[in-house]
Amino acid sequence: MNLSVDRGKFVDALATVGRAVSTRSIIPALSGIHLLAETGALTLTATDGDLSIRTKIEAQVASGGAVVVPGRLLADVSRQLPSGEISIAVVDGGLLDLQCGSASFKLRLLAADDFPSVSALEGSPVELPVAEFSETIDQVARSASRDETRPHLTGVLISIEGDGLRAVATDSYRLAVRTTKIGSPVASRIEANVPARALQEAVRIAEGGETVALTLTDRQVSFESDETLLVSRLIDGQFPDFEQLLPDSYEHVLDIDVAELLDAVRRVSLLAQRNTPLRVALSEGEMEITAQTTDVGEARETIPAPDFSGEQLEIGFNPDFLRDGLDSAHTERARFKLISAFRPGLIVAGDDDEFMYLVMPIRLNT
Repeated sequence: MNLSVDRGKFVDALATVGRAVSTRSIIPALSGIHLLAETGALTLTATDGDLSIRTKIEAQVASGGAVVVPGRLLADVSRQLPSGEISIAVVDGGLLDLQCGSASFKLRLLAADDFPSVSALEGSPVELPVAEFSETIDQVARSASRDETRPHLTGVLISIEGDGLRAVATDSYRLAVRTTKIGSPVASRIEANVPARALQEAVRIAEGGETVALTLTDRQVSFESDETLLVSRLIDGQFPDFEQLLPDSYEHVLDIDVAELLDAVRRVSLLAQRNTPLRVALSEGEMEITAQTTDVGEARETIPAPDFSGEQLEIGFNPDFLRDGLDSAHTERARFKLISAFRPGLIVAGDDDEFMYLVMPIRLNT
């Protein structure tokens, strides 16, 4: 292998695939990045066994070949090289030589035979508009669980039917649902539980493009944008029937200024430490948000709630979950629906209820 490549493009490509480099595999090759030099191009690939990312950049290739290089070290070294062309060559049988300006590095290679093949999935791709896809994932993915003991909740349930895309995520404490239009309708319904991490990486690789191509098989999903391909396993296990979690009716429906309430929640949450709940007290025409942590202090803020009337209602929420829901609304105004202190609250945004965020209450000590 002997080639030269623009340093900036090489660093960007390493950053793209580097997010799939394994940090805990017992197979050393999975901690590396696979470099494949062919006529006019250099292909970089990384995988942790579950998530794989491959991208291609232009290169001046004198002789081709394939090697696996320690991923993080290669990225760190390349970022520190001066601007210009990087010369890359395999020397002495087991070293990768990098030359840029007066800087020179030799990195020991990993076993290329242990690196798995990563290829595009067979099937009919669905073209998704990047703007709508990215916003949908941004609104929903943060509600997926990070608890690996409940893997079926670590994903986002993606459903495409007709010209509609729906994404659902829950960690059993909150639930986010977003529906949007994708333009061209699909011939048949598609549904899969996709790891939230894979979707967030798909948003990154699609950034700057107009569409991203989704291809689904029984066990895997891929996203492709320009010269970058992402392949991920799907999550096994039954995703919860989220529609049963949504109450049929609510006692109170409040029209809220999202930014006003979000700012108040952010400020008061500073005093909601050590798992202290955020208290939301509603009385005639106003909403009072309070938090108190023993030995730290307390905070209180009142905002208008002209839609509320009747007996006072006080309900507790996890401050982070309530803040996430408001931050995900992406609208100036939304509806905040409540039943009682012991039933979940619902934030609804969009003309056709495009975004819904259900958050479970926390029992308050009186």
